[in-house]
Formats: sequence, C-alpha cells, structure tokens
Amino acid sequence: MTQILHPGTATLAELETVWRTEGAVHLDPAARPAVEASARVVAKAAQGDTPVYGINTGFGKLASVRIAPEDTETLQRNLILSHCCGVGDALEPATVRLMMALKLLSLGRGASGVRWDICALIEAMLSHGVLPVIPVQGSVGASGDLAPLAHMAAVMIGAGEATFDGQTMAGGAALQKAGLTPVVLGPKEGLALINGTQFSTACALKGLFEGWRAARAAVVTSAMSTDAIMGSTAPLNPAIHTLRGHQGQIEVAAAMSRLLDGSVIRESHRQGDTRVQDPYCIRCQPQVTGAAVDLLRMAGQTLQTEANAVTDNPLVIADTGEILSGGNFHAEPVAFAADQIALALAEIGAIAQRRVALMVDPTLSFDLPPFLTPEPGLNSGLMIAEVTTAALMSENKHLANPCSTDSTPTSANQEDHVSMAAHGARRLGRMTANLSVILGIEAMCAAQGIEQRAPLVTSGPLQSAMAGLRAVVPSLHQDRYLAPDIKLAAICVTDDSLATAAGLEMSL
Repeated sequence: MTQILHPGTATLAELETVWRTEGAVHLDPAARPAVEASARVVAKAAQGDTPVYGINTGFGKLASVRIAPEDTETLQRNLILSHCCGVGDALEPATVRLMMALKLLSLGRGASGVRWDICALIEAMLSHGVLPVIPVQGSVGASGDLAPLAHMAAVMIGAGEATFDGQTMAGGAALQKAGLTPVVLGPKEGLALINGTQFSTACALKGLFEGWRAARAAVVTSAMSTDAIMGSTAPLNPAIHTLRGHQGQIEVAAAMSRLLDGSVIRESHRQGDTRVQDPYCIRCQPQVTGAAVDLLRMAGQTLQTEANAVTDNPLVIADTGEILSGGNFHAEPVAFAADQIALALAEIGAIAQRRVALMVDPTLSFDLPPFLTPEPGLNSGLMIAEVTTAALMSENKHLANPCSTDSTPTSANQEDHVSMAAHGARRLGRMTANLSVILGIEAMCAAQGIEQRAPLVTSGPLQSAMAGLRAVVPSLHQDRYLAPDIKLAAICVTDDSLATAAGLEMSL
C-alpha cells in the first residue's frame, strides 16, 4: 500500500501508519511546483555575487567564508561527510522510516530550495527498503539533528551505511542493489537535508504512539484491579468529573464505568462493605490517568505541528524571492513535548505500581491471598513480580527528569543554546518499555485476583480482556518461571490487544 502525505496537513494517524507499516510513502504530487519554485530561487542566488548563508558561504562559525560557484557541489558533499559523527546503537528501522517521511514532509512545503529529485530519491529509498543506518547519539537538537540526518543524507550521495534486504552494507552498494542512483547535491541541498528536527520528532512520535497504547491499557488494567480488590465505583460518578472539567479525567472515568458495568463482583459488596473509601490508587485513577491522557494529547498536537513544519535554514520564500536566515531548526518544542510525554508515562506507571502493591498485600487487598498465590508460604506467587514493577517505576521516575532544561554551547559558541530534544525523545522508548511491563504485571495480578473471587465474576468487557491475557499467560497455581509470562503480558499492552479485547474506545 502506498501512503500519500500532504505537506502541511499530515495527521498523527497517518504518521503512525508510516511508523507501523512498511509500505511506500510518497508526497502529494501537488507539492512539486512549490518545491521546484524554491529550487529556482536558490539556483539563481548561487550564481550571484551577494553572500547567502549556506548557498555560497561556509556554515556555522564559518559563514563569513565565501564559496565560488564551481565549488558548490564539493561544499555540500563535504558538509554531509563532515557531519557524519553519530555514535551509539543504530536507530530501529521503523523510526528511520518515519524520520525520512518527516524530512519529505518538510521539503515538500517548498521552502527548502531543493530540487524535486531529492524528494524522489527519499521516496524511492522508502519504497525499495533502503534504510540508512542512523547512530542514535550525537545530536543536541540545534542546529537541527545534524549528525543523525547527515547519516541519512550520506546514503543519498552513495556514502555511509544502509540496510537493504536484511543486510547492512555500504550506502552506495545498497542504492545499487535497489536499482537507485545517488544524487549529486546542488546548492543548499545538503544543508536542507541535515538542518531540521526530524530525528528528534520521529523519536518523540514513537514515544507518543507507544505511550498512548500504554495509556489505553492502563484504563483496562485499572478497572481490572478495581474489581480484584472489590473497589468502589462511586468515585467514577460523572458528576464528580464534570465538576472539575478536565476532558481526560471525564473520559477515563466514563471508560472505566463502562468496563466495570455488569460486574457481579461489584454488585456483591454494594451493601455491608465496612470500607468507607479506597486508597488513592483506586479512587483517583481518573484524575491521574486522565491528566496523563490530556498531557499526551497536548504533546501530540505539538508533534503534529512540528511534523508538518519547515525546520531547516535558511528558508526560501519563493513568492518574493527572499532567502531568510532564522532558527526553525531549534527543537525546543519537541524537547518540551518529549518531557511532557515522559511525565505522563512516569505517572501512569507510578499509580499502576501502587495498584499492584495493593493487590499482593493481604492487609490491603480485601481478603485476597498473600501475593495472589493459592498456597502462600510454599509458593511466593507474584511477590517478586511486584518488586520488578517497583524497580521499573523508580527507573522511569529518574528518566522523567526534564531534558529541555539542559543546554550547552557548541560550534565555537555560535550555537550557544540547544534543546537536547534528541536524547529527550530517545529516552521515551526505554520508558514505554518499562511501563508496558508494569502494566503487563498489573494485568497478571488483577486477573489472578479476579479469579480468586470465584464464583463471582467480573464484567463482560473485563472477562474478554482476561481471556486475551489468559490465552498467552495461564493462571498461576504453583510457582513457575515467570519471566516469559511477564514478557507476554507486556506484549498484550504494546500490541493493544488488551484494550482492544475489552472494547475500549479512546483515541489520541
């Protein structure tokens, strides 16, 4: 399937499809005239006598050095090769594809001054599965994601490394095997390719997409935990949440009410329950998870705007013939969005961990057996699974500390304030992996607790969620090697099957 992207109006849903699938990606052909118009402006400037940054001058601190027209191609090639200074592990292929698609969207706005051939090669690389090897470390998020994007551009000129047909090879060899021809970069084209926030934005979007699935799963696991400990549904009354007015809180409360509707377990203790109020991890679930939902959506709006933005420098205004030097490459909005996502992930995990702790503690779980094992003492049950959630919760709390507040001068103090968006966004992958395990373990504990309430049963939607979980993680009767179960339970979060099985309707 070929996905057509419309520069300036691409949606989060479209970008998630790019990230999750491996189909071809093309720009709307209607973008071509604007791209070619800006390229003509740059070509004219390159032949003129007036110095224009990045077109007939050096870069950064070397912007005062004039470059002769006959050296333009060498200037752009040298720029790419000299900036390939990335280190560390290779970015995963799905996020490389998304980064390339984001670069297409930016160039497709017609303000970067590149020829259509540049866009066409990126499209062809995506279609044929030629994916540059992108080291994940080396960007400070201004002046754009220089090093990561240089590794992408290097493959386009026949240098660097790429993967093709499951193998890693020289970039030129990958293009040749795919039947593609490297480009010779014209004026400004190298600068347009490496200036921009597409690496940081792609990593932040990955964190958003994974985080949203975790948030959906958290709504289901929280409802399961509520029934497991025979918690009250009174705090879900819509009047409470309407009076506060936060949309995420209202939505989560309503979703939990629907998930718990029809639970025999819930109806069994409406009368005669001596408990007046549940702990906050049960009673305040809509307030906490709902606030995280609002934060994720807010970050999503920022990232959607950034995905459609032109973030290189200088920018070409084809209508007036102006070439304007600015600072759209500074990734501060992405850094802020990444920090917001990190806070949401940490808090979803923090309250989920407390629900796990509640369920394994016989003094708080309302008569569930210690550590949810039928034979405590001989068996330890889910004792250490709960400890694992505590370890991951604490790790995520540390990772949630802001990255956007850090800065350091670079490039001989020309780039004296930077966003740190790149590693701020990258750390979200580690956080979502941790959170998925926390929620997977919560699902295991809650399912075990609900089964202990037999012959009472939970609601239909939660029974469906449990059936999906039990298809891969059996009930725990005797102690067994739990690591594979935890991994499979986490997959029920990451593949959205837990939330889907419960029929949860909640979209980003």
